[in-house]
Amino acid sequence: MNSIRKNVVLLLLFLLCSCNHSDKKNPSELNSDVLSRYKPKNYVEVKHPEWSKNATIYEVNVRQFTPEGTFKAFETHLPRLKAMGVDIIWLMPINPIGIEKRKGTLGSYYSVKDYYGVNPEFGTKEDLKALVKKIHTMGMHVIVDWVANHSSWDNVLAKEHPDWYSKTPEGNFQPTPWYDWEDIIDFDYDKPELRKYMTDALKYWVKEANIDGYRCDVAGFIPVDFWENARAEMDEIKPVFMLGEWESRDLHRKAFDMTYSWSLWDKMHSVTKDGKSLAGLVEYMAHDVSTFPKDAYRMTFTENHDKNSWEGNQYSNFGDGLEASMVLACTINGMPLIYSGQEAGLNRSLKFFDKDLIEWKNHPYAAIYTKLFDLKHKNQALWNGSYGGEMIRVFNDKPEQVISFSRTKNGDQVIPIINYSNKPVTVKLNSKYQKGTYNELFSNTIHVFIGDDIITLAPWKYLILVKQK
Repeated sequence: MNSIRKNVVLLLLFLLCSCNHSDKKNPSELNSDVLSRYKPKNYVEVKHPEWSKNATIYEVNVRQFTPEGTFKAFETHLPRLKAMGVDIIWLMPINPIGIEKRKGTLGSYYSVKDYYGVNPEFGTKEDLKALVKKIHTMGMHVIVDWVANHSSWDNVLAKEHPDWYSKTPEGNFQPTPWYDWEDIIDFDYDKPELRKYMTDALKYWVKEANIDGYRCDVAGFIPVDFWENARAEMDEIKPVFMLGEWESRDLHRKAFDMTYSWSLWDKMHSVTKDGKSLAGLVEYMAHDVSTFPKDAYRMTFTENHDKNSWEGNQYSNFGDGLEASMVLACTINGMPLIYSGQEAGLNRSLKFFDKDLIEWKNHPYAAIYTKLFDLKHKNQALWNGSYGGEMIRVFNDKPEQVISFSRTKNGDQVIPIINYSNKPVTVKLNSKYQKGTYNELFSNTIHVFIGDDIITLAPWKYLILVKQK
């Protein structure tokens, strides 16, 4: 009897081992249906317009651009902007400005009185449509600044639909909580009726004026699902381009093509003006490569209307490191922005609520941007999102002073080497994987890399090396 039990146990053990062995398949033998759930998926589901893949962007402060401050007067600058390499014209808000609680004599563009109207300060609806048509004729595109988070106190919606606004505990209208924006009142996006109204207004200008998309003010204050639906409805009319004033991954999935790289500005400013080390900037680049969605566009800049209006100007914010910061912002992963007057050496903060004409003059910065934008158009390594090349760190023996990296795509390669410090430097690059012949973008000199190459740079100077094919 014991021998029978023993044989039964051995048989069961044999069968159990056989089953376990049969389940342990070689990974290469696994059924494709099993593996499908483990395949990587792109986070970004937005389909970028084809024309945005190597685009640059320019922010237009219509009020301050010309003595007239109109759409028609601005048209005369379009040939110059086109020649500089600008692809996207971003018009600051074009809607009528509220009068109640207005700041200054002309008020804030971001206090909207009528979402279906045009600010008479700039011209008429027909003038706007003519400007858009002119921009398109010249091979550029145009987006309009949109303020969906709040309206002016005297917007008709405040009287017709007061329930569409957030309220204080006492039941009164309020500016966006915790902010001192006294000239506006805050919307409540828990209301489906408000969502439909705002979506219809967004669609109206795409249809009526044939604009190509929007820059959306404080986009992160508004629920992401609103933007995702609005984007889908606009895309049914035409492929649009959406820029969100925010810096967050979630906005990129189904709503926005591009968000702000506020953190890059902060890291550059901390080095150039606060004397901090390059560690923060290196960390930014590391996080850009490893944590930000590959096909999410990032807008890079040294100036925009917020920075210029409230935090100084390009010179006060970057000092002697301004030019190096401009070059870095145009070669790092992202779409470079120019703000009105930057290329003319704008050296002051423009007034935000009153007239303050930009002084237009020839300036070396225009030539720098022209060179960099031309390279971006032609060299796929610098294209936007997944169209461009990943930033690969080129290690060097002076990491406390020098930022050096390489970007490669489809045979194109660019290596920026920037002395991001106020001291001269002779640096050895670990360039054994970058061997080859390069043209320097600005001097057109030839550089041959053989590995462990040595470069000498003056304070805040740089080389942009473009590989010969």
